Amino acid sequence: MTREELAAWLQLVQADGIGPDSARRLLAAFGLPEQILAQSRPALEQVVSSRQAEALRNPAPETLALIDTTWTWLQQPDDGLQRRVLTLGSPGYPASLLQMADPPVLLYALGQCDRLAASQGIAMVGSRNPTPQGAINARQFARAFADLGWTVISGLALGVDAAAHEGALSGFDAVVHAGPSTIAVVGTGLDRVYPRQHRELAHRIAQSGVLLSECPLGAPPLAHHFPQRNRIIAGLSHGVLVVEAAPQSGSLITARQASEQGKEVFAIPGSIHSPQSRGCHALIRQGAKLVESAEDVLEELRPGLVRRNAADEVACRASDDPLLDALGYDPVSLDALLARTGLDTAALQARLLELELDGQVGRLPGGLFQRMGQS
Repeated sequence: MTREELAAWLQLVQADGIGPDSARRLLAAFGLPEQILAQSRPALEQVVSSRQAEALRNPAPETLALIDTTWTWLQQPDDGLQRRVLTLGSPGYPASLLQMADPPVLLYALGQCDRLAASQGIAMVGSRNPTPQGAINARQFARAFADLGWTVISGLALGVDAAAHEGALSGFDAVVHAGPSTIAVVGTGLDRVYPRQHRELAHRIAQSGVLLSECPLGAPPLAHHFPQRNRIIAGLSHGVLVVEAAPQSGSLITARQASEQGKEVFAIPGSIHSPQSRGCHALIRQGAKLVESAEDVLEELRPGLVRRNAADEVACRASDDPLLDALGYDPVSLDALLARTGLDTAALQARLLELELDGQVGRLPGGLFQRMGQS
C-alpha cells in the first residue's frame, strides 16, 4: 500500500459522519477511495448527505495527523513483526469477515499477518473474573485446539480471554500451524495495550499470532469499541466457545453475534451455585451445544477430525484420592468436607494445603474449596 492509497482509505473511514455503512455504500457506488474522493459534491450527495460529502472533501486536521502517524507506524524497522492495514476485499483481508453483514472497512494488524489467510479459528470468550476452574478450562481447551493446529481467537481481556491466549501459545507448533497461534482482537489502537498488565502477553501473541483492531492508532478503550470488537471475534471464527459467563456478560453478545452469523455456539456447563455459570446455562437452554472437552467442539466443526479415547475417559472419572472424591466438582465448605471425610480439622486442612500446592484444589472466596482437576 502506498502512502497515497493509505491516505485515501483513512480519509474515507475517518470522515466526520461516515460510518461503516456509509463507507460501504460509497465503495459500492464509486469503487476505491481515490475514486470516491475524486467525485464532485453533487455526485457524492447521491449516496450520502451534504454534510458527509463536505467532510469527505475537506479532511479534518486530526485525519491528516492520523495519516502521518499510521504511515510512520507501517514503516517501523523490521523487528520480526509485520504491520499491515488491511482494507475491505484486499489480499490478506480475512475471507471469513466478508460473509458478515457489516464487515470492517479497514483493519490494523500486527504480528504474523501473512498467516491470517490460512487460519481456521475457534473463538473463546468468557468472564473477566472466572473461577479458578474456569481459568484452567480456558487454558486446557485452548491448548487442545492449538495442538491440532486451530487458531484460538479472543479479545485480550482479563480472565478467560487471557487464559485462552496463554493456552494457545503453549500449544503452538509452527510445523502444525498454517495459521497464527492465536488472534487477539482488541478495542483500542494497536499502539496501545489494554489492559496494561497484558503488555507482555500482547508481545508474545505478536511473535506467533496476530493482534487485530478496527480502531485507528491512538484510539483509547472506549465502551462502544468492545461490542464492535466482539462481532469481529465471532466473524473470524468457525464457532464460539463460551467458557464461563455471568447472565449480563459481554461474552453473550459475542455468542449472539456468532449465532446471527450462522456460526456454532458452544458452552461449558458449571456449578449450579456459581454465578459465572449462569450465562453458559442460559445459552445451553437456548440451543448452544453443551461441551465437556475440546473434542466435543472439534467433532461438531469437523466431524471425524478427532476420535475420543473411551478408555482414557473412563479411567479419569474416578480418583484414587478419597478427599478429591469427597470434594466432587461443586464448591464445598470445610464443614461439609469434615462431615464427608470423617477427618479431624487439622488433618483435613493439612491435606487440602497439599492438594492446593499441587494445583488440584483451589481456595475460593467465602471459605469454599473447589476441585481443579479434569473430570
